[in-house]
Amino acid sequence: MTYQAPLADMAFALKYGASLGPMLEEGLFGDLGMDDVEAVLSEAGRMAGEIIAPLNRVGDRYGATFKDGVVTTAPGWKEAYLAWRNGGWNSVVAPVEWGGQGLPQVLNAPCIEMWNSACMAFALGPLVGMSAVDAFGIHGSEDLKRAYFGKLVSGEWIATMQLTEPHAGSDVGALRTRAERAEDGSYRITGQKIFITYGEHDLTDNIIHFVLARLPGAPPGTRGMSLFLVPKFLLNGDGSLGPRNDVRAHSVEHKLGVHGSPTCTMIFGDNGGATGFLIGQENAGMTCMFTMMNRARLG
Repeated sequence: MTYQAPLADMAFALKYGASLGPMLEEGLFGDLGMDDVEAVLSEAGRMAGEIIAPLNRVGDRYGATFKDGVVTTAPGWKEAYLAWRNGGWNSVVAPVEWGGQGLPQVLNAPCIEMWNSACMAFALGPLVGMSAVDAFGIHGSEDLKRAYFGKLVSGEWIATMQLTEPHAGSDVGALRTRAERAEDGSYRITGQKIFITYGEHDLTDNIIHFVLARLPGAPPGTRGMSLFLVPKFLLNGDGSLGPRNDVRAHSVEHKLGVHGSPTCTMIFGDNGGATGFLIGQENAGMTCMFTMMNRARLG
């Protein structure tokens, strides 16, 4: 598959349709100019056309394979992700103080369009990670941010959003995944999630799961949902990777047109519960925002 981004149309739409031109002239984005915008679009178009688009054929042919609990992405996937990450595309709108570029979201929108148009199966994982970064940046504690946020911003680690459960379908409020508080202040998560985009893969050495679960005594529906950070690997005191957490992929689901995307069924708590850290409790607005950002990125 070949892909050539409509760069002139995108620049025109940004400048006039989204009124980016007048905003730049007023200095609302510092010294960012239209020439910078066009340079970003041009490089994104090159990345999409030359590196990401060729993944479509190989992804459809080989898919993401699952064996003995290990998910292996299609040939070329790891190299493409590394090039995408090293290009700084994961951090376009992330906060500067955490290693991001702090560019306006309106500029990231056509970049996201290019990633999805070039190869949706590839784009799904990084873009879910971007949504998680947005939510974590707003609601995460400073301690958790110090441990995880920088590597999520850089793309060294990818995040997942874990909402859907087998019995609930689109009724997120019907979730049954449980969270029990441990003596050390963390939580033990038990349950099952389905349709988890990039729930397991070989692109990064750690995966940070953002998991909706229910605390004991929590009210029914969305009011009783809490959000937890559950890493694939726990961290040592110095930030290095420690022991494997009690979370695993049970299988990889197959979706027409995106075989290269490892969409997983996930199991938490085979051995007493996955260690998780509370981000937000009983806040329907936060969880709805979390869901809406995910849909907005991928829709």
